[in-house]
Amino acid sequence: IPQMEAFWKQTDKAQQAFWDQSKCSSAKAAKIMMDLTEKMIAVESLLSESQDLQAMDIQERLFNWELMVKMIDSLKSCIPEECKCRLNIVSNILDNLTVKNTLSVRQKEELLTDLHKAFWEQLAHFSNECTQQSKDLILKRLECRAKKREEFKERQKAEQGSLLSKTFQSEDIHDFVKAYHELLEKHRQAQWELEEEDDCESTEAVADLYKELYSKVSHALAELVTELFLQTLPVVTGLSVRECELLKEEWQENSVPQLEKWETHRQRRWKLFQEQLLQEKKLWIKEYALSAVMQKHLSEKQEKIIQGVVSRLGCLSDESVNYILQKHRLLLCSVLRRLTLRRAGMAALAHMRLSRKKSLLQELREQHTLQKGSSPCQDEDQWQLQKAVESHILEEEEKLEEETHQTHLEFHQQLVTEIQEALQFLQQHMEQVIGRTLLQHAQREAGEKSSDDGQDFKERLVEAAVESVYGTSSNINRLVQNYYQQLGKITEGYEGKKLQQLKSLQAERSERNRLRNKEENELALKEKQTKGLLNVSSTVHQRMVLQQKKVLAQFELQQQIRLESLKQKLLGLRHLQTELENQLREAEQDFVSELAALARVPVAVKKKPSKRSKPAGEKTHSKRKTFQSPESADKDDSQENIQERPGLTSGLCRERLQSPHEGETEPRKNSKMLKKRSNR
Repeated sequence: IPQMEAFWKQTDKAQQAFWDQSKCSSAKAAKIMMDLTEKMIAVESLLSESQDLQAMDIQERLFNWELMVKMIDSLKSCIPEECKCRLNIVSNILDNLTVKNTLSVRQKEELLTDLHKAFWEQLAHFSNECTQQSKDLILKRLECRAKKREEFKERQKAEQGSLLSKTFQSEDIHDFVKAYHELLEKHRQAQWELEEEDDCESTEAVADLYKELYSKVSHALAELVTELFLQTLPVVTGLSVRECELLKEEWQENSVPQLEKWETHRQRRWKLFQEQLLQEKKLWIKEYALSAVMQKHLSEKQEKIIQGVVSRLGCLSDESVNYILQKHRLLLCSVLRRLTLRRAGMAALAHMRLSRKKSLLQELREQHTLQKGSSPCQDEDQWQLQKAVESHILEEEEKLEEETHQTHLEFHQQLVTEIQEALQFLQQHMEQVIGRTLLQHAQREAGEKSSDDGQDFKERLVEAAVESVYGTSSNINRLVQNYYQQLGKITEGYEGKKLQQLKSLQAERSERNRLRNKEENELALKEKQTKGLLNVSSTVHQRMVLQQKKVLAQFELQQQIRLESLKQKLLGLRHLQTELENQLREAEQDFVSELAALARVPVAVKKKPSKRSKPAGEKTHSKRKTFQSPESADKDDSQENIQERPGLTSGLCRERLQSPHEGETEPRKNSKMLKKRSNR
């Protein structure tokens, strides 16, 4: 999250540097940033999809590795189990000979000791050979893999260079991003399949090696037993060769069912392991589903929040609102992608923490299942022993379940904390984005207002009227008083309409509240009537959750109604304000026209550009006109020129709206100046 925050700060600085260096217009810069944001959203979407696929591929590879390890361990355990089985059968045969007094106890112990030593020497040799030859085999395969990887990287680099060397127009950026992402995904998938194929081939090679060594060691063990029965026993016991051959055949006959029994146990253990692995896969699928639900919930909640914030900013244009929403969507996608990865990491950490106890519990289950299947007919002691084992397994399962719950709760709390931090970062960044957007909007508004040069025109008009000999003090005073009276009437009318509109809105709101309360009362009455039909088995928690949802729904409805009421109020006030500004502008235009007519001062101002195109010389000449002499034009021309400039008195109207006293300062000052000049 801090890395992401630093990245977005750097992006914002780059945007500001771009604006400062390019010197482009604000509209063009806004369009560029909107396009960039849309492309970044597309990139985040592609990265999120790729991340989900990689997480699933990694988990699938882990399961494959567990299968490979279990298979190799199962093959390695064949020789020790066969050694135990063959030694037990030989020991039983020698015990029978000891009972028949054909073989003494000391001789039996010596023979078993020698045979046991020879068996475990073969077993140690088998283990060493497996380890050494496996290492050599894997090292060779790793060397081949490294060569393949280098060749694969060279091909990847060439393909990427070929794609990057192509020229793309600004309209084809989306296609370029999609093509580049598909190329990277193709390379990743190809490398993944190459490694997976190499893993499978390595595992099969090691398995074949173990089977070959197992066959050699099994043959060596059989040779040792044959030597015992056909060479050592005739010398020690004095039995005939035929009798010793019969003992060997008995050993072979007894070995076959024992080895088959052990193979059956091995297959059942393998089946139990596959079932456990399937349960683990289901848990991971559930974890992915929970992660998707969390991501959807956070996305919908944040979208709802930003929509509510934007709906309260009624002064912004549609382009600014779209930019805010797009920027929020981009940051939200980036945050959710990292939170999804973090959740998968925490699930893996929880699995690692619990893996040891799960393995021990799985071993207990396997032993209990194998013992239960090996002896269907049991006596009282065996039955009691199995009951005790089952109770122990249940206790361990309860402990594991409790520890699993605690571990998941711990990681969940940590994840919630990190989610809150990430959303706090998102909120702070969006506050800055909205603040910059509002600032740019205010700067544009101020620029439009400052572009009006009506104040300069009024000063020039006053100077021209002062220099005129036709305006007297009484006429000018009467004109100013009439203008103030007209302003007062306009203001009183505005206040009356405003009060009337507020009363009307209040009445409408009261009526809506009355109707809504009536509907709520009817709904509550229906719920009370149908309360007895509710399911009695519903828990208190469910009823509390339903009540909480109901209260939240009512609160959101009230907020929405209040927001709509405020919007209507704001819309009405804006309409009245626009009407007031128009009336004040008309009154000021009339005042300026009457003043110019009274003083007989014709004034020529910059006209609006005509729809027809003009030559460059005429345009330049029209922009740089000055005051003319009284003899050059008549009164009608001056009035026409004044009326053609509707925005001259907007500054005075705004001053009048902000402060009536401030609005009266300039006309009174101008009237005093006119009085002095007229008396002179």
